[in-house]
Amino acid sequence: MTYVREIEAIGTVPKILETVASLTGLGFVAIAHVAEDAWTACAVWDKVDFGLKVGDGLDVTTTLCEEVRSTRHSIVIDHVEVSEQYRNHHTPRIYGFQSYFSIPILRRDGSYFGTLCGIDPKPMKLSAPAMVSTLELFAELISAQLEAERIHETTQTDLMSERETAELREQFIAVLGHDLRTPLGAVQNGVELLALKVGDPAVAPILQRMRRSVGRMSALVDDLVDFTRGRMGGGISLHLRQERGLDVQFGQVIAELRQVHPEADIVAIIQPDISARCDAGRLCQMLSNLVKNAIVHGAAHTPVHVLITCSGKKFIMAVTNNGDPLPPVVVQQLFKPFWRASSSAAHQGLGLGLYIVAEIARSHGGTIEVTSLEGKVCFTFSMLDMDGVHIAGH
Repeated sequence: MTYVREIEAIGTVPKILETVASLTGLGFVAIAHVAEDAWTACAVWDKVDFGLKVGDGLDVTTTLCEEVRSTRHSIVIDHVEVSEQYRNHHTPRIYGFQSYFSIPILRRDGSYFGTLCGIDPKPMKLSAPAMVSTLELFAELISAQLEAERIHETTQTDLMSERETAELREQFIAVLGHDLRTPLGAVQNGVELLALKVGDPAVAPILQRMRRSVGRMSALVDDLVDFTRGRMGGGISLHLRQERGLDVQFGQVIAELRQVHPEADIVAIIQPDISARCDAGRLCQMLSNLVKNAIVHGAAHTPVHVLITCSGKKFIMAVTNNGDPLPPVVVQQLFKPFWRASSSAAHQGLGLGLYIVAEIARSHGGTIEVTSLEGKVCFTFSMLDMDGVHIAGH
């Protein structure tokens, strides 16, 4: 089925469904294609044994998605039993749910594709404006990716000239950067406004979870934009200038990571008064990605060591964690996009973090190396005075 293949072609869909399930607390989340006479599951995240698999169908007249298709409006239900509109509706009785959402997914030309939907036998708080906005943002992300995949497929068969290919690159980046970052910023602002206005202590954990979810979505968009530029020939964008006080910026990155990962023991040694001609933001992004990688893949309850030094014209950033030895075949794959190890912990993120680290290193004229010896794994970035990049330590 073409529409199932369209969704399967979007590599971020499994992580999107997992994140939506974590955000809402629902045990079943899916992306469905909804036609006038058919409902078909295109992607499924099922922890309540609802029983639907990819490619399975439902009688569309038994679903609320039919109503969403007709009205183009979302349906969100916190608790069926107390809902005047839906407590006597046939759909909840048929499928045995108490909480439910269905968000329309529209193609860029305005045509209807289907829904991002979820159910659970327990009631859940889903109708808060910030929650609904977040779910709608995910539906927009899926819509944008559908369009990007459509454009990419069309380009493979139709576009031959470099000019047309360049226009595709710009359109793809524009879809991700403009169409997603703007509503994401609105959601983030809404969460912060709610935090200021809502004094109920019971709501604080929900807002904190939403903050983390918005942060993950923002990182997702940034990683995808960087990936697209790198893979399509533009490379990681840099704003090179002589930076002073890099040690302070690196220290701020470490402090933020300690807040986000309070369970991690991050031991950092950063040489004071580091200056360099570089893109400070990109080096901070590299440091963050390397430390997060060490936290996720390192042995539990062991420290992550960070060493950043300058010596003469050589800048070094090293991040070390305890862990199982890395076979050479794994080391060869580490910096490839979307590659993840087979361990359960590895299924966090899109698998772009180390790819972006390698791109930042390459763009700075530096190198990133991996060593795995005696139960320790170390990633080392080094940068020399080359290609106009000047390193200085004071």
